[in-house]
Amino acid sequence: MGTTKTEIFSTSDNKIATLAKALGHPARIAILKILIKKESCICGAIVDELPLAQSTISQHLKELKKAGIIQGAVEGPSICYCINSKIWNSAAATFLEFFELAKKNTKNCC
Repeated sequence: MGTTKTEIFSTSDNKIATLAKALGHPARIAILKILIKKESCICGAIVDELPLAQSTISQHLKELKKAGIIQGAVEGPSICYCINSKIWNSAAATFLEFFELAKKNTKNCC
């Protein structure tokens, strides 16, 4: 299997790609919407709101946590997840900056 060669790209490019990958599944978007709406959530409550198996939701939570978008704390037998506001705000700024490039530099050539 080949390597991804992420080291040849800028830190900013890698950051955008990591965030985009973490956001690249509709189940993860739905999970984030639930967490935003409730401000915090125990994994079981997410399972109750989505038509997915608990193991599937756990995998999606793992990917969101790996990207830093959410954070979790153990509370008894469960893990309470919430949005990591520092990373969330940084991600918003990163994507905004990325999309602003197109506003400034894209000509209608097609």
